[in-house]
Amino acid sequence: MNILVIDGQGGQLGSQLIKAINANFSGMNITAVGTNAVASAAMLKAGANQAATGENPVIVACRKADIIIGPVGIVIADSLFGEVTPKMAVAVAQAEATRILLPVNKCDNIIAGVPVLTMSVLVEDTISKMKGLAMQAKSC
Repeated sequence: MNILVIDGQGGQLGSQLIKAINANFSGMNITAVGTNAVASAAMLKAGANQAATGENPVIVACRKADIIIGPVGIVIADSLFGEVTPKMAVAVAQAEATRILLPVNKCDNIIAGVPVLTMSVLVEDTISKMKGLAMQAKSC
C-alpha cells in the first residue's frame, strides 16, 4: 500500500504520523512530501521510504497514493501560511486515494465542532482509521 504523508512548516505532525505508521503496520511504502525542505527532511528522518519537497512532488505523489494523510490545510489553497499552493490543494482533493485529514485548528483554518486535540490524539485516531481501512480491504 502506498501511503502519502504531506506536511509543512517543521514537519512535526508528519514525523509523528510516519513513526506511528511504521510502528503499527508492515509493508507500507511511505512517501513524505513537505511543503518545504525542513518538513521533508524531518519526515525522512522519521522513517519515510522517500521524501520530496514542493508543489510538483505533491501532484505526482497524489496520483500514486492509496491513502493521503495530512492536516486539513492540505486541501485549502494558501493554507499553512501560504505553503499549500492552489495546485497542491486541487491535487489532494481530486486524488483517487482515500484522504485522512487531521483537524488541526490553526493557521486561520478553524473547524467548528471539533475540539482542540493534541497531536498524539490525532495520530492515534489516524492509525485507528488506517486499521479500519485495512480491515475493509481484506473483506473485499
